[in-house]
Amino acid sequence: PVESEFDAFGAGHASTSISAALGMAAARDLRGTDERIVAILGDGSLTGGMAFEALNHCGSRMKNVIVILNDNEMSISENVGAMSAYLNRIITNPLYNKIIKDMDVALRRIPGIGAKMIRARERLAESIKSLLVPGVLFEEMGFRYYGPVNGHDIRELIHMLRTMKDPEKPILLHVLTRKGKGYRPAERNPEKYHSAAPFNVVTGKSLKKRQLPTYTDVFSETLISLAEKDRRICAITAAMAKGTGLDKFKERFPERFYDVGIAEEHAVTFAGGLAISGFRPVVAIYSTFLQRGFDQALHDIALQKLPVVFAVDRAGLVGRDGATHHGVFDISFLSCIPGMTVISPKDKRELQDMLRFALSFDGPVAVRYPKAEAHIISPEGPVEEIRLGEGLIERDGDTIAIFAVGPMVSEALKAADLLAKTGLNPMVINPRFIKPLDENIVAYAASRAKHFLSVEEHVLYGGFGSQLSFAMERRDLAGVRLSRMGIPDEFVEHGSIEELRKMLGLTAEGIASRCLELLQVHADTGKQHG
Repeated sequence: PVESEFDAFGAGHASTSISAALGMAAARDLRGTDERIVAILGDGSLTGGMAFEALNHCGSRMKNVIVILNDNEMSISENVGAMSAYLNRIITNPLYNKIIKDMDVALRRIPGIGAKMIRARERLAESIKSLLVPGVLFEEMGFRYYGPVNGHDIRELIHMLRTMKDPEKPILLHVLTRKGKGYRPAERNPEKYHSAAPFNVVTGKSLKKRQLPTYTDVFSETLISLAEKDRRICAITAAMAKGTGLDKFKERFPERFYDVGIAEEHAVTFAGGLAISGFRPVVAIYSTFLQRGFDQALHDIALQKLPVVFAVDRAGLVGRDGATHHGVFDISFLSCIPGMTVISPKDKRELQDMLRFALSFDGPVAVRYPKAEAHIISPEGPVEEIRLGEGLIERDGDTIAIFAVGPMVSEALKAADLLAKTGLNPMVINPRFIKPLDENIVAYAASRAKHFLSVEEHVLYGGFGSQLSFAMERRDLAGVRLSRMGIPDEFVEHGSIEELRKMLGLTAEGIASRCLELLQVHADTGKQHG
């Protein structure tokens, strides 16, 4: 909306458009104006409960609202579930609208048609509808259903919209499209091109070659390996099988894989049902979408202390997906849940070890990892046993202790190398456990350094730095000063991860500069007191 007057609402997540449109329609009616309100959503969004809540509300009381259902049988992954099957039945049975249209034409040709004939027509239409439209779901919810129509036939679309532009009851226009139409590589692989990195337009091949597997790849491979040894392990996704890496799990263990559609709330409580029945469910959801399942994680999982593993993909800055997709709030909303364990790996090896820990732990665990190539900091070797609440000193030192979360560990180690050139010897601590935090390692750091710096790719309010502050308060570390680096109280804009980290100072150079600044201020303050 800040870029264009034609961008009516800043909805970046699925299933929201009808709710927003109804609010606009209600405002229009309260003002007494006559603008037309049209909501557009994909068929994948109809797997989300919010869309049905809005449909239910709209059909009960709204007028002059048009909902355009863009049906391409895809959200990001291929659609699943009963709603997808229902729409497919409509597509294969298009007779209803043709019969009703022909009936209307015939009735209009009858001179002096009376009210009885009109009522008879309506009863006949209802009978035909119940026979030819499977479930008549939209009509029964108060909508006049039109379709399906060819969404690539612009003239037909314009004709349909002109015909229905001033409806007395809500209308649902069912439009059929093909995702990626007009570009063959995208038509053949629509999931890949949903959010594509730069690619060669002629060949469709990506311009950037990956050097290392991503954290998502490592998660996928490790989960499959563990599931081969433990038949209790199940995997759940909310319409993001490929994005979360669970497509490979699905191929290997189809009977233990569940795609619930765009329904994060259901995914979490569904996992609770599996867990309370003796299974070990892993719910793989992007950080930004897990926000939708907060209530369920709180009441349905943590309150019952159920062993559900939350694989929190895309934690941290995500890059060129806009402000809605950054995963920079999950530490805040997960850490406040009693009994929730929150961990974040620094590299490939730690993600593997943490996933093993999470699946053996008797309680809810969230493993958060970034959208990035999985660095290798730890030396390869035998499996390491991760112990609850145990951090790791990556580099011992003094003067200042840098507590770095997840991918910030590598930046902190590079910053320490830069500081070493100035004669400083900073300590670098990898907490591993955001909750519960290793308070023994905090106390040790306080015995060596009088200044702490926390570094996280997360909002500062309620983030790791807050957890560290609570630990320092509990340990009564009054003589240690804490400074925090992270994301301020604002939404982060669109940009590459590298660009955004530089802007926020979350780079090796930024961390080193902050350390020097803090130590200089500390030294100056000491001189003043002297």
